[in-house]
Amino acid sequence: MAWKKATEELTALHANLVSPFICEKKKMFGFQVFFVNDNMFTGVYEDGIMMRLTLEDKKAILSAHDEVTPFTPMGREMKEYIFIPGNTLDDPLFLDEVKSWTEKSYAFVSSLPPKVKKRKI
Repeated sequence: MAWKKATEELTALHANLVSPFICEKKKMFGFQVFFVNDNMFTGVYEDGIMMRLTLEDKKAILSAHDEVTPFTPMGREMKEYIFIPGNTLDDPLFLDEVKSWTEKSYAFVSSLPPKVKKRKI
C-alpha cells in the first residue's frame, strides 16, 4: 500500500503548531510525529494532522465539525484520536480552533503516565 506524502507546507504548519510545547519529534511511516513522555501527542499523516484528545473533547469536535473525522489509519479507528484534513487549515478561523485543540491535546497527553516500554522476551 502506497502512502500519500505530506506536503512541505503541511509539515511546516504542523511544526509551528507544536513549537510552543516540550515534546519529542520522531518519524513514523515517514511522517513527523510528536510525543510527550513516550505517548503520541500529534502528528502529520498523509494529507492531514492527527492528534490525541480526551474522549469528551473528541466527541465535541466531531459533532461540531463535519470535516474532522476519527483517525483511522489502515481502516482501524484509534480511540482517542482525530484527523484534520490539511485542506481545512487554510481558513484562519479554523486554524485558530486547531491551535486550541493542540493545547488541549498537549494538556491531555502530558497528564498521562509515561509509557513503559515492553521488554523483549
